[in-house]
Amino acid sequence: MDKVLLEKTANELVSPGRGILAADESNGTMSKRLEAVGIEASTESRRSYRANLFSTEGYESSISGVILFDETIRQSMDDGTPIPDYLASRGIIPGIKVDTGAKDLANHEGEKITEGLDGLRERCSEYFSMGARFAKWRAVIKIGENMPSPACISTNSHSLARYAAICQEQGLVPIIEPEVLMDGSHDADRCYQVTAEILSRTFLECENQGVHIPGCLLKPNMVFAGNDSGNQISREEVSMMTVECLTQYVPHDLPGIVFLSGGQSDEDATAHLNLMNKMDAQHPWQLSYSYGRALQANALKKWASGGEDSDSSSRDAFSHRAKMNGLARSGDWSEELEA
Repeated sequence: MDKVLLEKTANELVSPGRGILAADESNGTMSKRLEAVGIEASTESRRSYRANLFSTEGYESSISGVILFDETIRQSMDDGTPIPDYLASRGIIPGIKVDTGAKDLANHEGEKITEGLDGLRERCSEYFSMGARFAKWRAVIKIGENMPSPACISTNSHSLARYAAICQEQGLVPIIEPEVLMDGSHDADRCYQVTAEILSRTFLECENQGVHIPGCLLKPNMVFAGNDSGNQISREEVSMMTVECLTQYVPHDLPGIVFLSGGQSDEDATAHLNLMNKMDAQHPWQLSYSYGRALQANALKKWASGGEDSDSSSRDAFSHRAKMNGLARSGDWSEELEA
């Protein structure tokens, strides 16, 4: 394990004013999003959309890294430059999703276990040789009646730790993503409790596996009431409860936390990050973002519009959201800037 390289990469990914673009949608997910805006899904349409996004002018000032899917890391820009090489030439660190998806957890209806440990060492070695310097693995935790079960918490936290150890062995900074879903009727206190439980258990497993915490990043959910609860809390309460939970259960030698957007609106995702970074309390880690839809949703609609300026308007939409989140890194975003 090259601890110096891992720490250098992790700190670059959470450098001030910058965050991560999650462009690692699976082929199936990306195809559904293209079809939803009237674009025929294909290998080429997925490549073309992403290549246009990646060619946005100046976004490296707000984007430090891009998470790619296996198909995308093997593709090229319009001029034939391999996508990871192109990103690196812009000062953007290429990353890669390495899990193979959430599958049904045996004997636990409604719960999931993320798979992909088999062959992970070999995949990580190949991705490193292709230019990737960080990776992502997502575990899915659902709140419901008798959920999450102890089995769901233990199996997913153990898998996250094993993934992290293998990545570090191969030179990749692991982004650890235990996502507590917003689905359900639970209140914010229950989300806090479950988030605390999965974080606590995951970092205990990381310690057991010898994971080098200063060479990792965490991609957690924020603390929300469930979508169906009818009792949503304010932006200020979301931000305060989230930071309180993280302060209690995340090691202070972790370089940074890159939040997932998890179905929030574009503006809510930015506003919550902004509020957390405006708090008086000094955080031991950088608070940043690793957003997918919250950076891309409007850009995809513009690209699909088919107009003469669709490519450029898509890039402009992406650039705007990246800048807004970059400002939120220092607590300098305001709603007036969205006009």
